[in-house]
Amino acid sequence: MKYDIIVIGGSAAGLVAALTSRKLYKDKKILVVKKLEKELVPCGIPYIFHTLGKIENDYMGIEDKFKANGIDLLIDEVVDGNVNEKKIVTKNGKEFEYDKLVIATGSTPFVIPIPGNDLENVYSIPKNYKYLEEVQEKVKRVQNIVIIGGGFIGVEVADEIKKSGKNVTLIEAKDYLLPASFDADFGEIAKQEIESDNVKVLLSTKVTKIEGNGKVEKVILENGEELPADVVIIATGYKPNTELAKKLGIKVTELGYIETDDYMRTSVKDVFAAGDCVQHKDYFTGKPSRLMLASAAVFDARIAASNLYKLRLLRANKGSLNAYSTVIGGKTFASAGITESVAKEEGFDVVVGRAEVVDRHPGKFADASKITMKLIFSKECGLLLGAQIVGGKSVGEIINIISLAIQKDVNIKDLLTMQIGTHPLLTAAPTVYPLAVAAEDALSKM
Repeated sequence: MKYDIIVIGGSAAGLVAALTSRKLYKDKKILVVKKLEKELVPCGIPYIFHTLGKIENDYMGIEDKFKANGIDLLIDEVVDGNVNEKKIVTKNGKEFEYDKLVIATGSTPFVIPIPGNDLENVYSIPKNYKYLEEVQEKVKRVQNIVIIGGGFIGVEVADEIKKSGKNVTLIEAKDYLLPASFDADFGEIAKQEIESDNVKVLLSTKVTKIEGNGKVEKVILENGEELPADVVIIATGYKPNTELAKKLGIKVTELGYIETDDYMRTSVKDVFAAGDCVQHKDYFTGKPSRLMLASAAVFDARIAASNLYKLRLLRANKGSLNAYSTVIGGKTFASAGITESVAKEEGFDVVVGRAEVVDRHPGKFADASKITMKLIFSKECGLLLGAQIVGGKSVGEIINIISLAIQKDVNIKDLLTMQIGTHPLLTAAPTVYPLAVAAEDALSKM
């Protein structure tokens, strides 16, 4: 059977690639091939352990969206193909021809190679609802949970499981939490917040072995300490799912990601790629990035779909900003751009501006929260390089404003003179608006 457009993968990138293609090419015949019958909202996965309750509450519901938009859907796995003949082959033996192909195969958990990681009740966090149903049910029936990895998945899962009254220990090899997105000062705030919910946090700590008779019983640390464990969850990051791309002869990078140009074209004509399986580069350093965020995935997908039949949308920015937010305990943490520590490692001469203000005025409103903000600027020219914020829910949108500001080369003086709209129930006071206060603090140090 022949299709104009075939999308391989049905999570965030695959969904947007297919729906954007439909909007732009109304007369094209489109097929999505994906392995799982149901797709989960990737960022919602940690919350199945308490807040969402049921896994089905995290379903994306994309199947109905495809049907409503006249997009064919096949639950199967593409295992082979021939890009010269423009043909793909599925696990169940079905063959399809295409005019344009979009690979959105995502990522899979990276499980650290330690003895015992294959024992029963040792799990990772894939985007697989059947697997996660097993993890969820097992966690409900036990008491001692050890989570290896203090990045955002590990922290969020620990925070959620603890809400069910379990004994949770979180282990991170580096000396502070969330090291990929925050500096040590904000990592310490995250530690204090999650410890206030009685999660035990072990930093600068490595696991050397997981032990048990058939199923996990304990975790052995580098210092010889033993931790009782009924369930171990390994949350040490993800790796790109590019085995199919390699099999098709599509070029991948040294880090194992699919290489694309600024139009999301791969090394093979009429084959595009988007999402976690694609190599990104850091906005400021230009170095290969291991960025894997749904927001970046859908950005890729829109560009790929837009350029299938003619080049109309260039990836105009210089790279990926790693804009990110999460909730730990009762606080929102967010970051964008480069951290202070990485900036210094790369040779930037930086100045840091700080602000601590309340996000309502007066601060006696019931939903008022203290915002702690850190802005990193180039000392030489005042260019905004990055930001880290902790506070209430308003932080989630403030970081998006900052992300755009970085992309548009905003500097200290721009933030000091920006025109804003404020309201007592919605924002900080105009007299202490956090972006202006932090910029002013930085300017005073130049």
